[in-house]
Amino acid sequence: MILHPTRVHGAFLIEPATAADARGSFTEVYQLRALAERGWQGAFVRSAISHNHERGTLRGMHFQRAPHSEAKLVMCINGAVYDVMADVRPDSPTFGQWDACELTPQNRHALFLPEGVAHGYQTLSDNSTVHYHLSDYYAPHLADGIRWDDPTLAIPWPLPPTMLSDQDKRWGFLSR
Repeated sequence: MILHPTRVHGAFLIEPATAADARGSFTEVYQLRALAERGWQGAFVRSAISHNHERGTLRGMHFQRAPHSEAKLVMCINGAVYDVMADVRPDSPTFGQWDACELTPQNRHALFLPEGVAHGYQTLSDNSTVHYHLSDYYAPHLADGIRWDDPTLAIPWPLPPTMLSDQDKRWGFLSR
């Protein structure tokens, strides 16, 4: 597997290694050793799947505050998503910067996001499913977010949002 650095410090686009033969394929998406060699000292403690019915659905930008900040490993297992990360860590050299990529089952790419990085995505097709690995347990009192249309980040989402949660509409701006 190849880990490509992104514009967000400590985040990587993972280009997995795939072995294929007449039976099908086997793809390695995650390897703790590869991330540890790049400075991450965590481990994943839970896994989750998010299914989205409609093209244009936007989820984000979410993160969890310390002491339960979460690193995430994200991949699309059905459909297609425009996946976005934004650095909201005030002490980071890339604070206020964001990066994005398209995740599909066909490209098999995954994103690794370190603790303290906001995450969101927009579905590019109906019936898109995203699989997450997370490094900490959900702590509702520490859940936070940044508005998807934050003017400081100025993320050019590919589609007008068709579905947003009420909470995603209420998050504050990065400059708060």
